[in-house]
Amino acid sequence: MDYSALIDEALHSLDWHKEPIGLYAPIEYALQTGGKRLRPQLVLMATNMFGGNIKNALNAALAIEVFHNFTLLHDDVMDNAPIRRGKPTVHKRWNANTAILSGDQMMIEAYTLLQDYPKEVWKVFNLMAREICEGQQKDMDFENRASVSTDEYIDMIRQKTSVLLGAALQIGAIIAGATEDNQKKVYNVGVNLGLAFQIQDDLLDCFGDPDTFGKQTGGDILENKKTWLLLTAQKLAADAKKENMPSPALTGNEKIRQTLAWYRRLGVPEKAQEAIQEYTNRALQQLAEIEVPEEKKKPLLALTAKLTNRVV
Repeated sequence: MDYSALIDEALHSLDWHKEPIGLYAPIEYALQTGGKRLRPQLVLMATNMFGGNIKNALNAALAIEVFHNFTLLHDDVMDNAPIRRGKPTVHKRWNANTAILSGDQMMIEAYTLLQDYPKEVWKVFNLMAREICEGQQKDMDFENRASVSTDEYIDMIRQKTSVLLGAALQIGAIIAGATEDNQKKVYNVGVNLGLAFQIQDDLLDCFGDPDTFGKQTGGDILENKKTWLLLTAQKLAADAKKENMPSPALTGNEKIRQTLAWYRRLGVPEKAQEAIQEYTNRALQQLAEIEVPEEKKKPLLALTAKLTNRVV
């Protein structure tokens, strides 16, 4: 079953040709700029895995995708990001006020898409939304802190990134009538998958092929972002009482070159691969414990393999 095609077809069925154009045109633009449609696919996969009718889950899947893109509009304003998925961000094509207001409307539309679902779906969705905001605030707070631990970073990305994957799977399970135990397990599949995915993103930003990854190698280094790799390197260097990080005065390609060499000397890429495998194994263990026929798990297993085996 082509879940991605189903999502794209359903997204195109949403009518954004409304007045005022200045509010709705940016929403249509944001939703048509591509993306993996990963999160809404998870809703449909979970619904199917637990024996539900995926047609009953389509609006919930769309709500997840619209909400996710709402957060991206606001994130791009906060980060002053110029490009998203190879195109100018909404606040660059229009302006910051438009991005904020259109983002607000996307959040409202997401909740509207959920209006006919039971309160259990709303509870999961609301908790997810709150945690994403908390994670975003922690991420901003980290920018002004001299020291952040890897445990704090993991907690931040769990909230900012992973809970959306977990909620997508749990909502699909609820719609299909899964037991509470299976709901909890499939939620944990998504959270651990999200953690593995984010650490791999950090790794690919430094050591990936730019043509494959779609971003400039070393972008996080140039932006002085506190990533899993940087925080792990700082801890390893402190424990060894040597290997001080490269001078903060460095810029450009030389900064990237010296930082990557520092990571390699400390064995950070290998540590990252170990962490990715650990969280992937946790996701797979939770999936193995779910009480449904193995055949029903295949789409989620295939997606897990695809997401966590991107080439470094």
